Amino acid sequence: MLTELRISRLGVIEHAELSLGPGLTVLTGETGAGKTMVLTALGLLLGGRADPGAVRAGAERADVEGWWDVGGLAAVRARAEDAGAAVEDDELVVARTVGAEGRSRATLGGRSVPLGVLTEIADDLVAVHSQSAQVALVRPDRQRDLLDAFGAPGTTQARSQVSSLHARLLEVGAERDRLRAEAHARATEAEDLRLRLDEIDAVAPQPQEVDSLAAEQVRLAHADRLREHLGQAQVLLAGDESAPAGTDVLSLLAAARRAADRGAMLDPAARGMADRLAEAGYLLGDLAGDLAGYLDDLEADPVRLTAVNERLAALGSLGRRYGGDVPAVLTWADQARQRLLSLESDPQRLQALEAEHARLRTDLGAAAHALSQARQEAGARLAAGVTAELRALAMPDAVLTVQVRQREDPDGVPVGQRLLGCASHGADQVQLLLAAHPGVAARPLDRGASGGELARTMLALEVVLATADPVPTLVFDEVDAGVGGRAAVDVGRRLARLARHTQVLVVTHLAQVAAFADRHYVVHKDTDGQVTASGVRLLADGERASELARMMAGLETSQSARRHAQELLAVAAAER
Repeated sequence: MLTELRISRLGVIEHAELSLGPGLTVLTGETGAGKTMVLTALGLLLGGRADPGAVRAGAERADVEGWWDVGGLAAVRARAEDAGAAVEDDELVVARTVGAEGRSRATLGGRSVPLGVLTEIADDLVAVHSQSAQVALVRPDRQRDLLDAFGAPGTTQARSQVSSLHARLLEVGAERDRLRAEAHARATEAEDLRLRLDEIDAVAPQPQEVDSLAAEQVRLAHADRLREHLGQAQVLLAGDESAPAGTDVLSLLAAARRAADRGAMLDPAARGMADRLAEAGYLLGDLAGDLAGYLDDLEADPVRLTAVNERLAALGSLGRRYGGDVPAVLTWADQARQRLLSLESDPQRLQALEAEHARLRTDLGAAAHALSQARQEAGARLAAGVTAELRALAMPDAVLTVQVRQREDPDGVPVGQRLLGCASHGADQVQLLLAAHPGVAARPLDRGASGGELARTMLALEVVLATADPVPTLVFDEVDAGVGGRAAVDVGRRLARLARHTQVLVVTHLAQVAAFADRHYVVHKDTDGQVTASGVRLLADGERASELARMMAGLETSQSARRHAQELLAVAAAER
């Protein structure tokens, strides 16, 4: 529960400290004194939006700090520690700073955290109920959400399944519709890819083919000149019939080797040079043989040259169309084949999507039906619980009904049967109907309840919901507006009973409600004619009658009002 709240420089509040505890705490004060700022401060600690306009005029920033006892709140403690917050002796400190220039900073257990962390733990710490929540209560979507929260875990699990199936159905339907719409374009693309791949396959390019063809093209185009030059080299090396004997390189080298052999016979040191001359003779002999073989194979082949030129032209044409060179062409062809496989699988893919879509529709229909049944069951329990609470709030004959029905399409057929318009939350319309008096037909809350009746219905709902999904602290912001007389006493009595099991903080204008408080704070304002400042003060038991008298008559010194206040306090004390 919330044990302490400190506020500095927020709105009209210069500085305020509230020490809180179990039971019922009320906050009262004149209109404009700053009660709203207390709830604004609490909202900031729970991750609410920071409004720099709420910073007190002339101040650089507003500061809010809250101390929570999180003993028994394992989820809150775990999330806080995951964020790096320190939790000592089950105490968690939350702080928020709002700068006048608009910057905001949040800390949790001494560690700076994103606002999202505060928002995550807020639902497990505090539930805030206000007049704006009463306005929201008349919306069908809000009523549906309240019912699902009350019916948890059955309704929430069923709704989660509906939401998951609905999302998948939309995804599959979109993919199916896309394939249908693009069928002609994709078929045209597939045919174009086939033609292009047939063109490439007809040429059948090889990775290193261009280099070898280019070399062959040069050799064939210059065959005569090659024969002339290399033939001359071969003659000089090995000689021929027309050359004088002993003028070729091999003959001269043989003579040199013989002379060296004779010298080696005289001096063994010359043997190495003679051997090298012999080795050179062998090498040049092999070279002469290679030249002769090359010349024997070298022919001017115009037909082959034409074929090589045509092949190079075909490869060059492919390169210009598909990327510049043969490797690029081959890469394009690989990618095109993958794309063609995808396109050719479209009919099978479309057939599979059609089957999945039909299955999902069936599954979603069954899940929506199961969710409707869970809501019907939860609605009956919620209606019974709220009706019982209303009898304790001076509405003894009121009956609340929770109506759960499937929406209908324009033909009058429930959407659960056709799944037309079935949303992620199911196919149900949920509506709370109230019959406030005997013989009165049950009507929607926004048409069948007065302001006071709506306030008490809201309170009854919150009491029942709090029982189903308890939180350690409940905050009510003037939810008793429009209530007076005996009904106001009953509201105070019910809040006091609720506070026996959970911490309750109430902002109220009603003395009948404030009388039941275990702890009574009053927001007061002071002004020097130029600057107004508000503070918060805990009333002693002897001061409470004066505040209640002010709330009832506007005159805290009125003796009759004080006597009435004393009577209220006595009634409340007897209840406790």
